[in-house]
Formats: sequence, structure tokens, C-alpha cells
Amino acid sequence: MAGVAPISAEALRAALAPTAGWLAGEAEQPPRTVLGAAVKTSARWLAQQVPGRSVEVRVPPFVAVQCVPGPRHTRGTPPNVVETDAATWLRMATGALTWAEAVAAGKVSASGNRADLSALLPLHPLRPSGPHRGQETSPA
Repeated sequence: MAGVAPISAEALRAALAPTAGWLAGEAEQPPRTVLGAAVKTSARWLAQQVPGRSVEVRVPPFVAVQCVPGPRHTRGTPPNVVETDAATWLRMATGALTWAEAVAAGKVSASGNRADLSALLPLHPLRPSGPHRGQETSPA
């Protein structure tokens, strides 16, 4: 993401904060500009933290980013694509929904052998302390 200012953890949290009530089912959907800012900021934060061009993450109509190290595609549809809607993306990014739950519910389309984002979601600054939802703790 050359030429783009880095996104801080604080900016990420600030962009997502206005969507929290909606994602929890306690408020109306925020305005499109607010929703778009949350989706774009969170997807771009992921691309910033896991740079690469082997996976394209699409959250139409708001954003498409490339991330994850590995083979790079140069033309046409990339071999590794993740696509979902804004609400699902934000729920996975914040830890309200696990990758496995979203895939099982048909809320995520993931193609290609590198298109599994389970290890990257929820986004690190948004994870509760300890293992994130759906992750086992290691035995002591």
C-alpha cells in the first residue's frame, strides 16, 4: 500500500465504533458513509498488516484489497478471492462472528488455497485478551 498513510489501531477502532450497535442488532444500520469508512478502514488495515498480493478480499461495493504473501497475479481474476458483505466482514473483523461460522452459513465466498483468513480474523487490535472466539486454548 505504497503512498498510503498507515492506519493506526486507534483509527481502526474509531472507524468501527459507530457500527457497534448495528452489528450487535441494537441499532439501525449506520449511514452509507459511516459503513463504508468502517469497511474500508478495516480491510485496508488487514492489507497493511499482512502485505502481499496473493489474496484479494472484496467487500462490495466498498472495497477490494490485496493481501497475504505468496504468488502474485497480474491479469484477470486472482486465484485466491474472499468476498462477503459489509455486515459479515465487520462481524468477522471485530470477532462477533468467526471465519468458520461465516463460511458455514454461506456468508463468505472463498476460493483458492490461500483464501482462508481464519488466522487473521478478528483483526489483532480488536481481539479480546486471550484466544479469540473459536480458538482453542493450549493445555498448560
